[in-house]
Amino acid sequence: MMKYKDFPLLTIPAILERSKELYADRPSVAFVGDTPISFKEFYNRVMSLVAMLEKAGVKKGDKVAVFSSNMPNWGVVYFAIAYMGAVVVPILPDFNSEEVENILDHSESKAIFISRLLVKKIENLNLEKLKIRFHIEDFSVCKGEEYPFDISAKPKKKYDIKEEDLLAIIYTSGTTGKSKGVMLSHKNISFTAVASRTVEDVTPDDRFLSILPLSHTYEQTIGFLLPFLSGASIYYLNKVPTPAVLLPVFKLVRPTMMLSVPLVIEKIYRNKILPNFNKNKTVKMLYGIPVFRRFFNRLAGKKLIETFGGHIKFFGIGGAKLDKVVEEFLWEAKFPYAIGYGLTETSPLIAGANPRKMKLYSTGPVLEGVNVKIHNPNPSTGEGEIWVKGPNVMIGYYKQPELTKEVITGDGWFKTGDLGYLDEDGYLFIRGRLKNVIIGPSGENIYPEDIESIINSFPGVLESLVTEEKGKLVAMVHFNTDEIEAKYAHMKSKVSDFSLFVEDKYEELRKELKNYVNSKVNRFSRIHDVLIHKEEFVKTATKKIKRYLYSNSGNGNKQMA
Repeated sequence: MMKYKDFPLLTIPAILERSKELYADRPSVAFVGDTPISFKEFYNRVMSLVAMLEKAGVKKGDKVAVFSSNMPNWGVVYFAIAYMGAVVVPILPDFNSEEVENILDHSESKAIFISRLLVKKIENLNLEKLKIRFHIEDFSVCKGEEYPFDISAKPKKKYDIKEEDLLAIIYTSGTTGKSKGVMLSHKNISFTAVASRTVEDVTPDDRFLSILPLSHTYEQTIGFLLPFLSGASIYYLNKVPTPAVLLPVFKLVRPTMMLSVPLVIEKIYRNKILPNFNKNKTVKMLYGIPVFRRFFNRLAGKKLIETFGGHIKFFGIGGAKLDKVVEEFLWEAKFPYAIGYGLTETSPLIAGANPRKMKLYSTGPVLEGVNVKIHNPNPSTGEGEIWVKGPNVMIGYYKQPELTKEVITGDGWFKTGDLGYLDEDGYLFIRGRLKNVIIGPSGENIYPEDIESIINSFPGVLESLVTEEKGKLVAMVHFNTDEIEAKYAHMKSKVSDFSLFVEDKYEELRKELKNYVNSKVNRFSRIHDVLIHKEEFVKTATKKIKRYLYSNSGNGNKQMA
């Protein structure tokens, strides 16, 4: 297995050239159900697209946006832009028109590759700097002068790309407010992709099923570049990844590797697995006994592996904190899950383990070649802010030097804003976001994520958010309304006002939930009130709840009276 130190040049063009030489006739990328194109054919498409971009006047340093759902051509466009030294500006498909306009304007993007379904989001925007718009499906021009794509065309120029050259500006929609443009170099992303092979070896026999947006660094680096430089094949969906779509896809692709965010596996657990353990009193009682729970979980784990096609050996989970109850199930089920930790600013991976080396609740050891230290640790717990230094740390925030100085120290340490600790084996454990921590009346650290994990294990709860209001802990809870109303559907003909009956049931649930949670947390983590949140919480691309939208407490650590 080649390590990053042995890699001759940490640039995207170097990865492209290497994969073409090593895996020329191997399958590279495809839509599910289609025949994958070979690495050699992929390379030829990239070269032809570079030639077309040359004719369109795209030069080194120009910003080129990619606004599209996942597809084989997304990767072709990414490599073509990077090959000629232009800068990729990926935009998440679910961004609204205003967000897209801000990104295109702030980045000064000269060109854009856009999928036909998203054209309507930009057609009425006033974008003076955006000179040309291409359909990503076939590279045809949707607005601007015509530049026909010729598969036989070759670039006219030679490009000398340095490791330190800017590769991408990635705009996050993070959980703390306004998006920032994260500048990542060729070395940042290439290093992370290559170094990730030390976490889990990837071979040309592996099959990746991509369900996360390529616009996000997590999928871009670990779900695309890592398999690409390893000769593995990647399959994309041409539909939204709902359970109805995924079940037959799993059987068809039989993926060996997948990346996911916690919400996906948490929904599978709560909607498909947990109801089987609660369906009758006997099973529910036995499931409460550890020895039987482990037995039932192991059986469920075998079925889950079969559901994923029977060949899954690495199910990577990242982008947000995994619910503790769900992780305990995966652990006992012996499902091949692995947790990674990182941020867009760190390209993204900081720490990770493979399924065979996992520790419960840990994100695994620090990535080879990366340094982590716990800043200002608590003497009794060892917890402090996680600081990172290494080739994966970003150049900075685009056009925001002052903000960059706030998060990167003079000697190169990036302040993650996350609280955690390292154990004696060098495994990293994350406690939560520094800004989310609530300080108790006697100075105790209260981690809302830990309380939310308990809330989310309560039957009927889909998701929750714990915040501090007027010195008290309050839980906002989104219940599974369809499940709850279906449970009492038989009462429609027996009560005079069914909606009032259901409201009474929700009131009972609120009280039960409050008592349930407060029986399982320490004294200073008890919740004062449960508020029913009727709609899903607004989330980021990695399905983290945008907490700042629901808190009245402002930024920084919150102090309880």
